[in-house]
Amino acid sequence: MKVTPEHNERMAKMTFASVYPHYVSKVERKGRTKEELQQVIKWLTGFDAHALHGLIDEKVTFETFFKRAELNPNAQLITGVICDYRIEEIENPLTQQVRYLDKLVDELAKGRKMDKILRTTG
Repeated sequence: MKVTPEHNERMAKMTFASVYPHYVSKVERKGRTKEELQQVIKWLTGFDAHALHGLIDEKVTFETFFKRAELNPNAQLITGVICDYRIEEIENPLTQQVRYLDKLVDELAKGRKMDKILRTTG
């Protein structure tokens, strides 16, 4: 599936605060915790729980969220399909970063082991 410029723009302008509660409910429904979700987000972005809540309170867009993030150097190891898009083929860097986060949340919700989610083992 091809990512359109309109899709990229929509992703950039979406607020992290509008999506975060969905991430929390998704992982909690599957027996995972908010703390595990925050651990995954910290691994990807460098944001600890305090910074994360500041960004939520500020209602930053995904564009601002990822501009401020220090993306994990192993983020490119996140591959596969999310929302009908093959992550490694997404050309827009911001859209790809949002999909990295979506993929990690999915893996957490599906019960994948944390060391696998955080790409710490081969």
